[in-house]
Amino acid sequence: MNQNSILNHFPYPFKEDSYRYSNNSILLKPQSSIEITPNYENEINLKRRLLKKVPIHCYQALPTSIEGQWEIVELVIDHLTKYYPTHFEVYKKNANRTLYNKLLNEEQQFIFGNLSSAFGEPLNMIGKHVQEDLIYMSQRDNDLFLDAGHLCFPSNWSLAFKLGMKFKEIHQPIPMFNENSLDDRILRFLKNIEQGSPWSRKNWSLMAGDRLDTSLETFDLWGKDRENVTSENVGQFVHLRVEVQKLFRLSVSNGLLFTIHTHIISLEQFSSNKEWLKQFYTILSELPDFILDYKGISSYKTEVLTYLKNKLDEVG
Repeated sequence: MNQNSILNHFPYPFKEDSYRYSNNSILLKPQSSIEITPNYENEINLKRRLLKKVPIHCYQALPTSIEGQWEIVELVIDHLTKYYPTHFEVYKKNANRTLYNKLLNEEQQFIFGNLSSAFGEPLNMIGKHVQEDLIYMSQRDNDLFLDAGHLCFPSNWSLAFKLGMKFKEIHQPIPMFNENSLDDRILRFLKNIEQGSPWSRKNWSLMAGDRLDTSLETFDLWGKDRENVTSENVGQFVHLRVEVQKLFRLSVSNGLLFTIHTHIISLEQFSSNKEWLKQFYTILSELPDFILDYKGISSYKTEVLTYLKNKLDEVG
C-alpha cells in the first residue's frame, strides 16, 4: 500500500486541539458494522493463528449470550453482502446458510440457530471472516453486562477477566472516568441506543511496536517495548493506534453489539500529513499525566514530542 493509500484509510481520531475522556459518539453513516481494508487477508490470518494458539484469550461467552450471538451473525452477514457484494454472498434455504467469502475463496456452512453447526460458538464463527473484534453486551437489571466476545486485538485488557462484568466495572481502571458523572452519562447513553440508529466512536493510544494483539495476558511480550524507544527509532517504532468502535442495538435480545476495528500507523507515516502532525503535537504537549500514564506513553513521551517537533520544523 502506498503512502497516500495508508493515510486515506487511516481514521484520524481528533477534532479539537486538546483531548479529555468524553462520549465522542456520532451517528453512524453508512450503517455498516464492518469495513474491509487492504489489510484484510493479513489480519484475518493473524486472527485465526491467535484463535488456535491462545483461544481462551480470544473468545469467551456466557450461556446467556447465545440469542444475541445469532443476531450478530445475521447482522454481520447482512452487512458483508450489502456493503461488499463483490466479496461476499450468502445462500439461504430455510435455516441452512452458506456464506461465500470470495476474498479467501471459502464457504462457511451452518444451520441458523443450531449450535452444533457453529461448533457452539456463533460469534467466533463469524468473527473469523471480519477484521473487527466483536463484543456482545446484554442489557438487564438496568445495566450492561459483557456476556460474550470475539477479541483477538485487545488494547491492554483481558476478555477472560472482564467476562460477565458490568459496564462500570469494565471501565474502572480508567482514571477520572467517573469525574463529573461521565460514567453515568455514558452508561445512560448506551442503554438508550435504539434499534436502527447505530453510533460510532474512536478511541486512540500510542504504542511501541506494531502488534495488534496486545492482550493483558501477553504484556510481558510487548510491554517491554516501551523501554526500547529511542530518538533514532521513534518514527518507525512508535505507532498511533485507533479503534473505530460501532454500536448497534439488537432487536430480539435487546443487547448491544460493539464492533472494534483497530488501525495502526507509524509516526513516520502519520507525520506526512501536516495538519495531523501539527494538531497531534499540540494535543500530546498538554495531555495530563494521568492520561499519559494510563495510555502507557509516559516513558517515551519526550522522544515522541521531540520527533514531532523536528518534523514540524522540517515542513515549516
